Amino acid sequence: MTAEASVPVPTDLLDLARSIAIRAAGSALDARRAGVEVAATKSTPTDIVTAADRDTEALIRDAILEARPDDGIVGEEDAARVGASGVTWVVDPIDGTVNFLYGIPAWAVSIAVVSGPPTPDAWTALAGVVVNPVSGEVFEASAAGGARVTSTDGSVRELAVNAGVPLSHALVGTGFGYSVERRREQAAVVAALLPEVRDIRRIGSAALDLCALAAGRLDAHYEVGLNAWDHAAGALIAREAGAQVSGIDGGSEGSALLVAAGPDLHPDLCAALRAAGLRA
Repeated sequence: MTAEASVPVPTDLLDLARSIAIRAAGSALDARRAGVEVAATKSTPTDIVTAADRDTEALIRDAILEARPDDGIVGEEDAARVGASGVTWVVDPIDGTVNFLYGIPAWAVSIAVVSGPPTPDAWTALAGVVVNPVSGEVFEASAAGGARVTSTDGSVRELAVNAGVPLSHALVGTGFGYSVERRREQAAVVAALLPEVRDIRRIGSAALDLCALAAGRLDAHYEVGLNAWDHAAGALIAREAGAQVSGIDGGSEGSALLVAAGPDLHPDLCAALRAAGLRA
């Protein structure tokens, strides 16, 4: 049997991703309630890792390999695992670690499942789940299966991006990198873009921003410097809710730039970002 033929249908992968993400979210929330300290830093002193990041990713990896031992895994806190099945799991154990550290209720467990090479310009996203452990909301999507959110009371709502929003009325989410020079450049773009839109939000979790776009809580999101695990699940959820997700010139989203918005707003936002000096 070929690797491609052995790939389960996306709904089966979604069920497994949801189960693992909800379990991991509960574990991370328990860790947060017990108290959090910085365990290490990465690219800069402000780019932090907590013990909960590492423990949550280990829990997720173990659960994936128990269920699907031939799959690959790309995660934030541990080395990539090359699989033999053609399926790769793209994992962010805690997206929004600074929010997690400070007790701001905007952090998430993000798990995506993709086929093909594990890079955004080459993979096919099959399923994605983003869980906000504090609110209890579970955002999810499968390829060609639509996007939805389940609330703590068990109610399920289908997601759709806002339509017919002009740039001047758009509420736009974004995020900032960790290096001083990148932040300086990003601040200049925000200063130029702000007069052109309704307002800008910096919530601190790209995964939740993309889900907010899908849910109509934001009209758009753009960000430079995202890693694959930051946006893999959220981008699928946004797309299945009707968003256009790409780079600034229409190619695949990636670390250079991700721009996500409703299809009528997307080209105007890209033009405004270029006018603001953003290049990818």
